[in-house]
Amino acid sequence: MGIVKIDEALHEEVRRASAVMCRSINAQAEFWMKIGMLAEANPTMAFTDIVKAQLAAVQIGSIDPAEAA
Repeated sequence: MGIVKIDEALHEEVRRASAVMCRSINAQAEFWMKIGMLAEANPTMAFTDIVKAQLAAVQIGSIDPAEAA
């Protein structure tokens, strides 16, 4: 594990997002870094497609919101 130095304003954004997403600050930052890395590697994929591909890679199916209600 290492230390990553980030701008104070960005840290505040991560902190606020982590509260909404029920993640730790570190987990939120890690999520954003992973999604950003995948987006750079796959510039034609939308965010939702990246998330679906990651869920499929660990064999988690997507849930239809209509079925979840």
